[in-house]
Amino acid sequence: MSDAKFPLLHPDYKSTVLRAPKRPLIPLAHTISEITGPVYGHEKVRPLDNDLTRQHKGEPLGERIIVGGRVLDENGRPVRNTMIEVWQANAAGRYYHKKDLHEAPIDPNFTGAGRCMTDDEGRYSFTSIKPGAYPWQNHSNAWRPAHIHFSLFGMAFATRLVTQMYFPGDPLLPMDPIFNCVPDERARSRLISSFDLETTQPEWALGYRFDIVLRGRDETPMET
Repeated sequence: MSDAKFPLLHPDYKSTVLRAPKRPLIPLAHTISEITGPVYGHEKVRPLDNDLTRQHKGEPLGERIIVGGRVLDENGRPVRNTMIEVWQANAAGRYYHKKDLHEAPIDPNFTGAGRCMTDDEGRYSFTSIKPGAYPWQNHSNAWRPAHIHFSLFGMAFATRLVTQMYFPGDPLLPMDPIFNCVPDERARSRLISSFDLETTQPEWALGYRFDIVLRGRDETPMET
């Protein structure tokens, strides 16, 4: 992944010390079943799956946001019919998951997960709530910056790519070991969304743009 690749062992991110491989990786040849299946498509995505604020009976708490952009290849061409999944913490910085023990409130009207398909121009859009920062015990007084997880699928599960999107101006970014796993500053900057007035809806929600480039010198860093 050129300069966008980050090391599997990054001592500042403590959990990598325990889970990073200590021996050379052994390449395994892909079989036809790994390359072609299981297959994902339009029939799995419902109309409201990309609006995380309308999945329950009530309104979720927090600042409404719209996150959109394009998925592109290394030549700037759109990547069509790609399924994007997102998951995130709520406005208080807590995930809707039984293993999240952060002493912040659970929002019963916000599950924090959604998905959509890119259109013919590679565009996607999600309506959500801006996630809160949360403590994660990597070191004393450690907090993760506000972020949204992105998962991108091709036609098969084996082609899945995962990354994280951050927000501009977050003071926690310089102190976050996960963000700083990416050694190149230009590559790290591609993980930060930009405020987008065109996407912003008056009296409703602020807009952020996050373009995702899959390969090449300007690729978006992905988890490996």
